[in-house]
Amino acid sequence: MFVIVVGGGKVGYYLAKELIESGHEVVLLEKDRARADQIADEIGSIVIPHDGCEGKYLAEAGANRADIVAAVTGDDEDNLVICQMAKHHFDVPRTIARVNNPKNEHLFKHLGVDELISPTRMILGAIEQDIPVHELLHLAALGGGELELIEAHLQAGSPAVGRTTRDLQIPEGCSLFAVIRNGVATALRPDMVLQEGDKVIAIGRTDCELVLHEQLIGDGEGETVSAAGSGRAH
Repeated sequence: MFVIVVGGGKVGYYLAKELIESGHEVVLLEKDRARADQIADEIGSIVIPHDGCEGKYLAEAGANRADIVAAVTGDDEDNLVICQMAKHHFDVPRTIARVNNPKNEHLFKHLGVDELISPTRMILGAIEQDIPVHELLHLAALGGGELELIEAHLQAGSPAVGRTTRDLQIPEGCSLFAVIRNGVATALRPDMVLQEGDKVIAIGRTDCELVLHEQLIGDGEGETVSAAGSGRAH
């Protein structure tokens, strides 16, 4: 596989190094000449000391035959431009972008970047167990941001405990589709009685969240806590 890595920071350096050691063909673009020379001294002459945001240098790197272009610079705007050029000017089958600001993820997806890597989201996901259980947890945005994947952890005071899913007033445009009980995920059936400690997984429009909070968590103003780190008050 031929991979072009754009960005010679620590992420780009270690990514290129691992790909080479795995037997892949790699070219790395780094616009800082001193940094590019340093990397070349360590991993060989696969480094091109030019800006990957410029089409002529992507062409020089061989983008017209690349299987993957991975834009991993520290600048989201640069990463988006690189992926756009790779996809639309060189017909690269797969583009991967590092997204430093989770708020930019929707734009990247809307503009056709195939895969997003968000260090911020990964770190926050690792500490999600510290998020209060009395709130909905926003797991992911789907469908270009129009839908959300949401988790509700049912506590003793939840109005859903002891009821079946058909007894709940779930708003149109939202669906409860799975429950995690004792560490095991199961598809939610209309006759399944929900229990304290269940984690209910729902998918729906963003405007369903208030009703979901009332039905699964309880009365009062709810806040959906995002894995990207931002809560939205209702």
